[in-house]
Amino acid sequence: MINQRKFAAIDIGSNAVRLLIMTITEQEGREPIFKKTSLVRVPIRLGADVFLTKNISEENIRRMLDTMQAFKLLMRSHKIEKFKACATSAMRESENGEEVAKLIHEKTGVEINIIDGTDEAAIIAATDLHALIQTDKTYLYVDVGGGSTEFTLYSKGKTVASRSFRLGTVRLLENMVSQEVWDEVEGWIKKITRNYTKIDLIGSGGNINNIFKSSGKANGKPLSFLYLSSYYQLLQSFTYEERITELNLNQDRADVIVPAAKIYLSAMKWTRARRIYVPKIGLSDGIIKSLYQESLEAANRA
Repeated sequence: MINQRKFAAIDIGSNAVRLLIMTITEQEGREPIFKKTSLVRVPIRLGADVFLTKNISEENIRRMLDTMQAFKLLMRSHKIEKFKACATSAMRESENGEEVAKLIHEKTGVEINIIDGTDEAAIIAATDLHALIQTDKTYLYVDVGGGSTEFTLYSKGKTVASRSFRLGTVRLLENMVSQEVWDEVEGWIKKITRNYTKIDLIGSGGNINNIFKSSGKANGKPLSFLYLSSYYQLLQSFTYEERITELNLNQDRADVIVPAAKIYLSAMKWTRARRIYVPKIGLSDGIIKSLYQESLEAANRA
C-alpha cells in the first residue's frame, strides 16, 4: 500500500523568498521517499533594505504580501497537508520585522517564524546531511546566505561546534562587513579545526549549487579547491552584465555569487580543505523534514 503526502516550506531569506513543495511517498516496511515537486523563488532582496535602513521598505512589504498570497494559492492547488514559513537574518534584524510578519499573517494567513542563526543551523542539520557524513571523517558545513553564514563542524558523525556569523553576500555587496568580522570568523574556524588533520567542506546555498551545476560534476562528487579558486577568478574577470550574458546567471544571482565564492574559498583556506561537497539541501528541506517528523510523532501519540 503506497501513501503520498505533501508538505511545504517557505524560506524568507535576505536575498530571496522561496516556496518548496515536497511529495513524500510512504510504503510499509520502507524508508519514506522525499521528492521535490515544485520550487518557486522570488528575488525580493530584503537584506538590501534592512542592512542599510534597519527597516523593510513599503515596496518590499507589498511584494511580500503578493508573494505570500501567491504561495498560499499554490499550496492550496497542490493540496498541501502542512506548511511552515521561516524568516532569517533580514527579518530578524529589521526594526519592523515583527510588524510585517503580523501584517502578512492578518492579510494572507501565513504565519512567519523569525528564527535565529542557531535554529537555522539546527533545522538544516535535520536534513539528509547525515547520509553524506562518513563517521570516520571530519567536515566543516558552510551555509552561505544573504545576511549570515552558518558554520558547523562535524567529526565522527557528531556535531563538535556550530556558529552563525553576520557574514552574508548581501551584506558584503553593501560593504557592511568589517575586517573584524572576517578576522573573528577566521579565528573561530582555525580554533575549532586545529586538532584535525584532514577536513572536507560541505557547502549549501543557492550560489554554491549554481557553481556546482556549472562544473558539470556528477551528483555526490566534490569540487576541488583549485576548481573553485579558478571559477572565482573567472567571476571576478567579468562585469555584472557579462556574468548575466556570458555565464547565463539571473540578475539577482550575478552579483551575490562573487562574495559567496569568496566565503567558501576562505573557509577552505582556513581549514586546509582540498574538497567541497555540494548536496542539494538547505533550510527549506530541513523545515519539511521536521514537519514530517512532527506528523509521525503526533500520529504515534494519537
